[in-house]
Amino acid sequence: MKKSKKSENSVYGIHAVQALLSHHPEKIRLLYLDEYRQDKRFREIAHLAQQHHIPIDKIEKNAVKNPGENQNTQGVIAICIESANIDLPELLDSLKKPPLLLILDGVQDPHNLGACLRSVNVAGADAVIIPKDRAAPLNATARKVASGAAEFTPVITVTNLVQTLRFLKEQGIWIYGLAGEAQKTLYAENFNHPTAFVLGAEEEGLRRLTREHCDALLSIPMNGQIESLNVSVAAGVCLFEAVRQRM
Repeated sequence: MKKSKKSENSVYGIHAVQALLSHHPEKIRLLYLDEYRQDKRFREIAHLAQQHHIPIDKIEKNAVKNPGENQNTQGVIAICIESANIDLPELLDSLKKPPLLLILDGVQDPHNLGACLRSVNVAGADAVIIPKDRAAPLNATARKVASGAAEFTPVITVTNLVQTLRFLKEQGIWIYGLAGEAQKTLYAENFNHPTAFVLGAEEEGLRRLTREHCDALLSIPMNGQIESLNVSVAAGVCLFEAVRQRM
């Protein structure tokens, strides 16, 4: 659980770039803007960049593309210096309330990671934990889908997920795995204590070792014909149930 080295990456999409400019302008090295867009939101982005002395390069629409990804950038890309990955013990030490964490096990679609980040941020949870391997990276696609949430919500990348689960339990955090076949439902559990929810990929679910290191497996009651929820929707259901109980 060491801090990662700083690296350069790109953030694209109006919401994501605007959030970055508003709260972490120091991360932005250069801003690319579609030279033909003159609408209000683009003027606001350009004004924020100028306030923070961030260079702007206005280029043709077809040139405003995210490197290596066939995605709609909405005509804006920020080239950033990524901050070092926050350390998990450091995060836990900084919290003033019982932790509420989301752990993703085997979620490999960056769209799902971005949507989960949005759910975590809106619920007011503390962080998302993902494994280094066999997991969606926090790339430009995930940041765009997160609509700015990635600029506020810590994403902690760990080398060994099982070791991390053991560490969290040692810190007094209860680990709840979501499993469709679990007999006990989400609404029968008390979350008024340090809590981490672990969710797996839609098709495969939680891995065996991950399941074995959970304090309990819980299910979300399904009343319709569809057997499962998208992982970001399931994450939102779990997090907001914990928030509701804590209120």
